[in-house]
Amino acid sequence: MRMKAALTWLVLFSALFFSGSAFAVKPDEMLANPVLEARARHISEGLRCMVCQNQSIDESDADLARDLRLLVRERLTAGDSDAQVIDYVVSRYGEFVLLKPRLSMHTILLWAAPLVLLFAGGLAVFFSARSRRREAPSLSPEEQARLEAILHKN
Repeated sequence: MRMKAALTWLVLFSALFFSGSAFAVKPDEMLANPVLEARARHISEGLRCMVCQNQSIDESDADLARDLRLLVRERLTAGDSDAQVIDYVVSRYGEFVLLKPRLSMHTILLWAAPLVLLFAGGLAVFFSARSRRREAPSLSPEEQARLEAILHKN
């Protein structure tokens, strides 16, 4: 009985977590040539769905994602290379369509910001700790004498 319950939970868990985008690419979109289809899937994994914005067009069920998947497949069957297909899509939709932006003058701030912020945070911690160490109050002569008396008593 326990095994049956565990198996039921496993099936439910699998259905919830693995079925979401499993069928985003419809069979009628797929190319007959498996090599071209593999290239199309590889390109689609790196292109952002402009509707969902945090999914690739390969995972999204949105109509625009379907149109982009078909566009990628059209360009591949026309003989374009992977880079040419990506450049074509970027020219139509902008750099935002790429899930992993390219390193260029337009995106240098995007790539450099984490390093700059990490360095600035490190400097802030360093100077904060350094200033706290300097601000340690010193004891007056009377307080020093009283402290020595207490320490020598014990």
